[in-house]
Amino acid sequence: MTPEQVKIFREMSPARKLDLAGGFHYAARQLKALGLRSQHPDWPEARINARVREIFLYASN
Repeated sequence: MTPEQVKIFREMSPARKLDLAGGFHYAARQLKALGLRSQHPDWPEARINARVREIFLYASN
């Protein structure tokens, strides 16, 4: 991070930091689901969603 980015982050409210963290988490889950769909085009959406939950619950890949 640049010094400017560090300054911006330090000046953020805790609520804003939490909001950003939630957004990053959501984006990570969406990207993982996209990757799984690419690797397993035959899997139904329910299986993709279950695997994403499992991956994030147990921090596995």
